[in-house]
Amino acid sequence: MKKIAIIGRPNVGKSSLFNRLVKKRDAITSDIAGTTRDVKRRNTVIINKEVELLDTGGLDKGCELFDKIKEMSLKAAYKADIILYMVDGKSIPEDEDKKLFYELQNLGKEVALVVNKIDNDKMKENLWDYYEFGTDAIFGISVAHNRNTVELLDWIASKIPDSDIIKEDEEGEDEIQIIEPELDDEDFFANARKHDEDDDGFTYWDDDEMDGVIQDDTIYGNNDRIKEFNEEDVNHIKIAIIGRTNVGKSSLLNALLGEERSVVSSVAGTTIDPIDETIDYKGKQLTFVDTAGLRRRGKILGIEKYALMRTTEMLDNSNMALIVLDASEPFLDLDEKIAGLVDSNRLASIIVLNKWDISKREEHDKIIKEVRERFKFLAYAPIITISAKSHQRVDKLHDMILEINENYSQRIPTSKINEVLERALRRHTLPSVSGQVIRIYYATQYETRPPKIAIVMNKPSGLHFTYRRYLTNQMREAFNFTGTPLLFKAKKRGEK
Repeated sequence: MKKIAIIGRPNVGKSSLFNRLVKKRDAITSDIAGTTRDVKRRNTVIINKEVELLDTGGLDKGCELFDKIKEMSLKAAYKADIILYMVDGKSIPEDEDKKLFYELQNLGKEVALVVNKIDNDKMKENLWDYYEFGTDAIFGISVAHNRNTVELLDWIASKIPDSDIIKEDEEGEDEIQIIEPELDDEDFFANARKHDEDDDGFTYWDDDEMDGVIQDDTIYGNNDRIKEFNEEDVNHIKIAIIGRTNVGKSSLLNALLGEERSVVSSVAGTTIDPIDETIDYKGKQLTFVDTAGLRRRGKILGIEKYALMRTTEMLDNSNMALIVLDASEPFLDLDEKIAGLVDSNRLASIIVLNKWDISKREEHDKIIKEVRERFKFLAYAPIITISAKSHQRVDKLHDMILEINENYSQRIPTSKINEVLERALRRHTLPSVSGQVIRIYYATQYETRPPKIAIVMNKPSGLHFTYRRYLTNQMREAFNFTGTPLLFKAKKRGEK
């Protein structure tokens, strides 16, 4: 499959063209220079040929962050087969653009000059200035108004071999769709439930909302419907890397992949758009997603609003989370609230104590104890100490992920569950409620990822949370549920 890199200076419309070619609003777009920082990759269809499209950060220089963005973007261009070099048609040609364009041409690749923001016929005159670049492959387009893109698509398709033609029944629509990039403050938390705020302004779960939903490390879904067991693809694990800003999430992604995939900088909030990358490991597909660092709501600025919304979407689509904490600094209340997002999404999880190489190692037991005390709701999550920068113990994470995925995806036979249930009932009889005898008939697992168990009884409302916690502990002692939440639903016989 051919790789196509969209490259150019900041704010020329690279991400907008990327979104139009992949036919959805995937990359975050804004008028702020430097919105795109990491290289975003997506497979799409140009005419009837499948390609891998790369959206890159702007080629700017100055601070450490922009220098690294430029370096990553040029690396992507050097590895691509076709390069779309974009410029702003509303401005005059830049000498730096000419220099980079000639450099890319000398690589022997197919390079097109895409002059964007030619929004009307009068602006076509601006194209003459760009013939100074000395190329016939020049296209004046307007991504925002969807003007004159057909010729560009035809040129791209002509550079892709016929072997990459997809079958007609697999092909999606070729038509370039109009994409509205607008997102206002009211839409910001549209995909999240509304909650009150605490003193520091970060959203949290109300006690009333949590009542009957989460008790200790066990989630009891009041609205779950019992359904037939459906085996999911346990060979593909989607792992979100989550934490507050500057805890080392991008460094961890690079260490897990064994390559510099995500821009790493001392600038807080470097990652804006979630970056995903898939590797094969021992017969499994591991898709890691480097999410934007989270801040208190009062400190969220500009495009970080978009980043937080994308992060919550990534959690919705993940199976597992690596909760990254900075072991070299005191833990914050914000760390707990971020971990609460993982718990509320019912994900398998690993607590990753990063920067262990610069932490006070002699206080190992003290730090681990503090983590357990602060994150009691993640008592099932294992803890690993690493240094993403030096790659210390990062290699152990791959096997931990596979092990926890097995726990997260396992289905316990009904007979085994009921053996544990019977022993538990013999040890501690169910207390009566208002003189009424409470009976449990049997239990059965009805779903995986995460494991969900239905407890069938005569009066579901009579199952006190302390007894449910007792049953949870019994199940965890009998079966390996390390790293995964355990969900229960109390129901009557015949209830769906």
